[in-house]
Amino acid sequence: MTNNAPDAASLAGASAPSRRSPNAGSGRTASGLAFALVSASAFGLSGSLARGLLESGWSAGAAAAVRMGVAAAVVALPTALAMRGRWSLVRRAAPTVLLYGLLAVAGAQLCYFYAVQTLQVGVALLIEYMAPVAVVVFLWVARGERPGRLTVAGAVVAMAGLALVLGLLSGVSLDGVGVLWALGATIGAATYFLLSADDRVGLPPVALAGGGLLVGSAALGLGGLVGVLPMTASTADATLGDVALPWWLLVGLLGVVTAALAYVTGIAAGRRLGSRVASFVALSEVLMAVLFAWLLLDELPTTAQLLGGLLVLAGVVLVKVGEPRHVEEHGATSPTVEPLPPT
Repeated sequence: MTNNAPDAASLAGASAPSRRSPNAGSGRTASGLAFALVSASAFGLSGSLARGLLESGWSAGAAAAVRMGVAAAVVALPTALAMRGRWSLVRRAAPTVLLYGLLAVAGAQLCYFYAVQTLQVGVALLIEYMAPVAVVVFLWVARGERPGRLTVAGAVVAMAGLALVLGLLSGVSLDGVGVLWALGATIGAATYFLLSADDRVGLPPVALAGGGLLVGSAALGLGGLVGVLPMTASTADATLGDVALPWWLLVGLLGVVTAALAYVTGIAAGRRLGSRVASFVALSEVLMAVLFAWLLLDELPTTAQLLGGLLVLAGVVLVKVGEPRHVEEHGATSPTVEPLPPT
């Protein structure tokens, strides 16, 4: 992310067409994929760590609120340093930050927690992870970015792989209210990918993450105060596999790794890959969740899950190959893309 002061290169670019080299585009894609995989890995670790807290007496709402609060505190100083002398950008981007915090951070988690009360966890996750498809549909309807055949094929292959990873081959029962909550989580996740990839607000990734985490933690805390979200905590040791760990260590890892690191790197990935590709690469979060459950909780993946993982990866490759050329060459903020409607 550059500052607002125009330099010689940017002034020259105002009167001459951009000549980004293929190597620059490849480097941007490679770094974007690296950030996306770090983000997915960090998010994927949250389930195993949260399991330890939940089994030691924490409620899901309390674990989520503390996770967001710790993350907001961690990125507060980097946010302040990144925005030093540029606080006017924060004021102009306030609607985006609020939307990010309420929908992408608090809304997605809150809706998912309510969904799993009446749905199987695998079903709720599958519905939430329809978010990449929702992103493709939004870009088509709102911005005229019609998906190509490879993108559609990649979406189908990835979702089929995700169903295998989540073990949905057997019959499942659906509760209408639970499905609606899961669809709310889908909207929150899609909002996360769309806003993370849109750098026209001018905020560095750490600033958008910091503001969103602050808003999200405040919203979850308010939900606890009014009784919408049960808040129960414990100071008992948590157990991962056969290892007992202090509660504060798990809280710290949840806040620093699975929230602060995950959101900042996720935004950085979106800025480099665009919302469409970044959202599909993020499906690897489920694969990482299975891997961490194997390593930390001794929950071995099945053959079907391994096959599903390969299908997810194949779907991501197809989506990337089918990415519109103007997005691939110019990044997530191509001048041919229409701006989002004002919020």
